Amino acid sequence: MAINKLKVLLGGALVVVLGGCSHVNYYGGKLPYDSWRLGFFAPNYMEVWIETADVMDINDKAFKRAMSGVAAVQTPPNFRGDPAGWPKRPGGGAGKQVSGASLPRFIYVRWQSLAEPQTYQAYIEIPQRTREAMLKGEHAYCKADEKWIVDFRDFLTIGLAPGGVTKTWIQGGCLEPIEVSRVQGQIVKKGPYGGLSDGHYYRPPNQESQAYIDKFGIPYDSW
Repeated sequence: MAINKLKVLLGGALVVVLGGCSHVNYYGGKLPYDSWRLGFFAPNYMEVWIETADVMDINDKAFKRAMSGVAAVQTPPNFRGDPAGWPKRPGGGAGKQVSGASLPRFIYVRWQSLAEPQTYQAYIEIPQRTREAMLKGEHAYCKADEKWIVDFRDFLTIGLAPGGVTKTWIQGGCLEPIEVSRVQGQIVKKGPYGGLSDGHYYRPPNQESQAYIDKFGIPYDSW
C-alpha cells in the first residue's frame, strides 16, 4: 500500500501535499538541521547515470528529481581500484540537499548502470528507527579541525551497483555510518529514459572503466 501511494505521489507535480496532514516534521517539531543530504555513489569503474531520485517524506510530501545526474565513482588507472563489495565507510557521494522536507519515508531511484548497460529502479523504505537515528545528536571528535562537536547523521547515502543492487547508509560528517538496508532493484523493461531514447544510454563507460570490465568482468556476487 505505501509503495503504491509513493508511485501515485511521485507521478504528479514537483511537490505534492496530501490534504489532512497538519504536522510539519517528525514528532511535530522542527528538524535539528536546515536540511538533509541525499547522495549516490557506485563501486569503482561501475559508472552510473541517475535518471531521477524522488523522495517522499513522513508528511507524504513528494519531491521529484531531488537528485539526478552522475553518481560518484572512482576509476583509477592501471586497474588499481577494486569494485568488489561495499566500503566500510562510504563517502557522501554525489548529491544535493533536500530542502523543505521532513525526514524521509521512501526513496525512489531510477538509474542507468552504464557498465552493463541496463536500466533499473528501486523503492527504498526508510524505517522509523533510521529516522530516529537521524534526529539523535551525538558528541563526536572531528579529526579535520580537532574539535569535539554535537553531530547528526543528516547524510543519506545510497550505493548503486550492477545487477540493480542498492545499499543505503545514514552518516554524519564526524560520525560512523549506520547501514539502513540492502534493496534489490528491478529492471525497467522500457529501457533508458522510459523508452524515449531508442535504447540509447547516457554514454558508454569511460576508457578506464571499460578496460577494467573487459579484463576482469563485473563482480555481481560481491554486492
